[in-house]
Amino acid sequence: MFGYVRPPLEQLPQEEQERFRRAYCGLCHTLRRRCGLPARFILNYDFTFLAILLSGGEEPETRCARCVASPLKKQAYCGENPALDLAADESVILAYWQARDGVVDHGLFKGLKYRAASLALESSFQKAAAARPEFDRVTREQLKRLTELEQSKSPSLDEPADAFAQILAAAADEAEDGRLRRILHQMLYHLGRWVYLMDAADDLKEDAADGNYNPLIYRYGLTDGVWTQESRASFTQTVDHSIRLLATAYELWDFGCWTSILEHTVYAGLFQIGKAVLSGTYRAGRPEQKKDRNVEETT
Repeated sequence: MFGYVRPPLEQLPQEEQERFRRAYCGLCHTLRRRCGLPARFILNYDFTFLAILLSGGEEPETRCARCVASPLKKQAYCGENPALDLAADESVILAYWQARDGVVDHGLFKGLKYRAASLALESSFQKAAAARPEFDRVTREQLKRLTELEQSKSPSLDEPADAFAQILAAAADEAEDGRLRRILHQMLYHLGRWVYLMDAADDLKEDAADGNYNPLIYRYGLTDGVWTQESRASFTQTVDHSIRLLATAYELWDFGCWTSILEHTVYAGLFQIGKAVLSGTYRAGRPEQKKDRNVEETT
């Protein structure tokens, strides 16, 4: 899983920070309730963002409970909600198939952690796949397509990014309102494309050192995973364009109480994460972020 899609919390009012944390904790509780304890370990920001998009502009009823992360003090979280159910199921499906692919890609010994992850998620996956068979189908097909592109060492950025984007876009298919479904499909497609490319950039040096496939290496002819000025500028233009297309679709719908969180994510958070990844300052869970409210470019 990735976790690049998050709002710049320090730019949000306290009320909005707490609202986002309730959504994040709500997804954690939903993973536990629907898919079992192991599923909680795949909790990430990306599918919290998905749950917020699908929420219909309203926050679910707030509940309070202790949990593994807060065993002594009860913490507020979003209660049961169809959007959280969907996000939980689909995050499990994607994590499971990514783990299965990791087993194939990394061989016997290097693939042990992926094998352990897939075994731990097996029961959770069976429940989630039974609830979301179409998303499971799309995920399997597109990850197979990604594997074929990796094996052929494709120099294209668009083809592998499109494969992953199709997976996230499929999450919009259960939206009941037809217009919202089309808007979310566009948003999630461009978000998925951006996430895939950010992950490739984040893993660039490690993939170069290990000899793993990374489309950036073949697209730009990079040596030892080091950007040239020209390749970095071209890549920045590509990923920023995905954010702008996402923002264009976002403007077509009213997301109610989540508007402030979504706007800060789309117009600031994604640019900041991109800048941190490309500068080498990104750390999972601790992105480099500015204190002002201006939109940040990755350049």
